[in-house]
Parts: sequence; C-alpha cells; structure tokens
Amino acid sequence: MKLLGISGTITGSKTRVVIQKMLEDIKHSHPEVDIELLDLKEYNLQFCDGRNPADYTGDTRKVIDMVSSADFYLIGTPIFQGSITGALKNLFDLIPPQHFRNKVMGFAATGGTYQHYLVIENQLKPIASYFRAFVAPGSVYAHNDHFNAQNEIVDPEVLKRMASLSEELVFMQKMLKEPQYS
Repeated sequence: MKLLGISGTITGSKTRVVIQKMLEDIKHSHPEVDIELLDLKEYNLQFCDGRNPADYTGDTRKVIDMVSSADFYLIGTPIFQGSITGALKNLFDLIPPQHFRNKVMGFAATGGTYQHYLVIENQLKPIASYFRAFVAPGSVYAHNDHFNAQNEIVDPEVLKRMASLSEELVFMQKMLKEPQYS
C-alpha cells in the first residue's frame, strides 16, 4: 500500500511542511504504509504537450512513473491568485486519467487569505471527480498565520484536521482495497 504525498509547487515551503508532517504522522501510526514524497521543486518537469506519456524522458518520465505506481495520494498546493499552481495542473495533465481511477485522494492547501480554502472544494475535488478518484471527506487548509517563524505548524485546529485527514486516507484506502468477507 503505497501513499504518495505530493507537494505541488516549485516555490515556497509551507505546502511541503504540511504534506511532510502528515506523511510522517501516517508512517508513525501505520508503519505498514509505504510512504513517498514527491516535491515538484526537486524535479524539472516538461510541460504537457499532448504526447504519449511513455514518450517523456528524464525527470518527467520518473515523476509520471512515481505517480502512476502509487495506490493513493495526499496532494498539497499553495493557492496563488485563487487557484492551484500551474506546476500541479501540469502534473495532472501529464498523468493519464486512468492511473487515478478508483484511487483515494486527500487534499491540503496553503495560502495567504482565509477564503482560499474554497479552492479545495471548487477546483481540486472536481478534478478528482473527473479522474473518478475517491476523495477523503476532510481536507486541510493552512493559512500563513498557522505557522510560526520557523515554518512549523502551530495552530492546534490545523494539526487536528491534519491528523483527521491522515486517518481518513488510510481508512478509506484499506476499506476500498482490502477484500471484504461477510
């Protein structure tokens, strides 16, 4: 059971802080889950241009394979200009939709205004619906005020939502993918 955490930006660090903390908490509570972090900042992705995904090379090919081989996802993005990052949108465009089908997704976002949490509801969840993925009911939105000067999350409510989403992701993955016997 492989969980891929995605920090969907090539700038800033708050989104990675949120995703990494959640992955660490999941690994601590559920050591059976194989955890991997994809920080888009660490890869040089080509822009999606409509070619067959198998024809990409280098970092782009590596990332396509990483995303395609995951069983479920924790996806984070900062919110810029009321939207997800272009880097995350490009990643979604690079991956064939069938690789996301029937997989569990959870979403986290960071931003500078309190209204930006709506991007999760109005953009990320519809994208997951297009992919026919299962979406965890909870989500996490962390405002700049929820971090201290060392970029640590200090708001207890945000930490509680992070813990809740982490558990929802693992629970959904297990319930949807393990054989059920009556």
